[in-house]
Amino acid sequence: MKCTIVAVGHRMPAWIAAGFDEYARRMPREMPVRLAEIKPEARGDDSPGAIRRVLEVEAKRIRAALPAQSLCVALDERGTQLASRELADRLLDWRMSGRDLAFVIGGADGLDAQIKADAALLWSLSRLTLPHGLVRVVLAEQLYRAATIVQGHPYHRA
Repeated sequence: MKCTIVAVGHRMPAWIAAGFDEYARRMPREMPVRLAEIKPEARGDDSPGAIRRVLEVEAKRIRAALPAQSLCVALDERGTQLASRELADRLLDWRMSGRDLAFVIGGADGLDAQIKADAALLWSLSRLTLPHGLVRVVLAEQLYRAATIVQGHPYHRA
């Protein structure tokens, strides 16, 4: 099962790339993680119409980056919160489906409503507001943690 993280945003600070790369490198061979960065759309103003247009353009870019037939998990602050062991259980279920996974991280204005509606799961990493770059690192670490739980590796001690 391959995992793709589709993230709106590019030109992240070096520490974000280093953190993401560290956990992506640790992933088991049977569950590689790759990052697909999506260029954010320029926003002219803060009007609802402008924001809607930005989200629609970014949604087209996201859809183009999603691997064919992948199961989509959209990260959203209003989504379901999962403990690490619950995520590990979901990974096992998803692996049994035989489909690859795509995790979608929106830009500064979030995700288009249709991307969220089409997702198999809306997942919230935290009730805290996190910078989008940091979400990449936390997501990669949680995927690694869940993979180690599945494998019975002692990384997760809780």
